[in-house]
Amino acid sequence: MMKSIIVTIVSLIILIVLGSLLFIYSGSYDVSATSKDPGFLNWILKTTREHSIDSRYKNITPPDNSVLINPKTLRAGFDHYNEMCIVCHGAPGIEPGEARAGLNPQPPILAKVVKNMPDQELFWVIKHGIKMTGMPAWGVTHSDDKIWAMVAFVKTLPGMTPAQYKALQAQSDMEMSGHQSHVHGSEKCGSDG
Repeated sequence: MMKSIIVTIVSLIILIVLGSLLFIYSGSYDVSATSKDPGFLNWILKTTREHSIDSRYKNITPPDNSVLINPKTLRAGFDHYNEMCIVCHGAPGIEPGEARAGLNPQPPILAKVVKNMPDQELFWVIKHGIKMTGMPAWGVTHSDDKIWAMVAFVKTLPGMTPAQYKALQAQSDMEMSGHQSHVHGSEKCGSDG
């Protein structure tokens, strides 16, 4: 009896492996960004992503709140967001660029979703990116301080009006005319281990 159960389990494992290899090599799964994933696969990917992020950001210690509300921090965060993020995530009064429409899954409109996100979660996502979503790992080119500045600014988006965002853009354009829009830092603070 026990031998029969073992043979059945081993046979089942072999069939699953062979079936998986057949599926992988058949090319039958459509990897194009224009095709929607079946519901079960979408659920698997979304649930895996959410739990992966949740298990990684909880040990991150944010800077003191006085740093996050500092006008210089917020301004630095705006400069980075306006330069790198607006094309996919939009801003108050500004629709995302054309690239967003072609991404699957589509990036969230941050002004609508960040209100309930912990700062540490935003930091982790900005720093490490998310595979197969188009979200880059900005920690490769930006210091932790610059990423925290982006977090601080992003958290202001839900309460910002289109006029306020446009005013920040106009101020930035005046100050930055003739200069490089932002500088990438190679220094690392290591606040997330």
